[in-house]
Amino acid sequence: MDVDELKARLGDFEGMHSSFEEVFSRLYEPEEEPTEVVRKLHSLSAKKLELASHLYKELSAIGGRVEDLAKELYKNEHQMKFRLEEVMSLLGRDDYEGRARLKAALDRLVQFHRLYDYAIRKALSELSAEVEGLTLLGENQKKVPVSILEELRKTKAIESQLETLKRFLYRLYVHPSDVHRVEQALREWHAKGLLWVEARNVEKASGVREAGEILEGLALIGVIEKKDRGGESVYRHKAYSQN
Repeated sequence: MDVDELKARLGDFEGMHSSFEEVFSRLYEPEEEPTEVVRKLHSLSAKKLELASHLYKELSAIGGRVEDLAKELYKNEHQMKFRLEEVMSLLGRDDYEGRARLKAALDRLVQFHRLYDYAIRKALSELSAEVEGLTLLGENQKKVPVSILEELRKTKAIESQLETLKRFLYRLYVHPSDVHRVEQALREWHAKGLLWVEARNVEKASGVREAGEILEGLALIGVIEKKDRGGESVYRHKAYSQN
């Protein structure tokens, strides 16, 4: 893994984000036509998401804080692109309902953007510092030894799984009904036709706080399956797995 290349990609991402923010500010100008502004934003967002995806794939091999920050970049870019596509789907409608839905979608976009810009810049700043620190591990301060990174990743992954399993077993012993309600809620979502379910949906249906922690435990003991989708973990009960 070339640290200098990672630095260059982070620099490219920061430059694209600055361009994105400059274009986004035009949405607040009353004389601007939102159609062209949103299309330009969507084009920039697609490029940012592609770069964020590459960074996440490369840095996930390291694990730990670096992987978390890269995932944060990807997740926020994925959500921004989704919101821009929602607005784009409503552009051009001239009826009352269409204008009302467009205004509501723009309001949601602007509201999300208030947190998005801060989250992106914070993750970028911290990720740049982490990548800078990788030079200390590299030969001639250029490359990070793959064997060291792989061992670190495996160790951190095992530690994380053990902590998750300990918390799950405690919940199972102290509040077994919570585990039952979470598993039942997951099954109910499947029965409604949703094959992969996010933790927040299970939490809402079950009424169990931190249902994601129980879902992680159920995944570790093999009751359910887990995968990443758009930077979020989604779950499927093995009783509903496709052969």
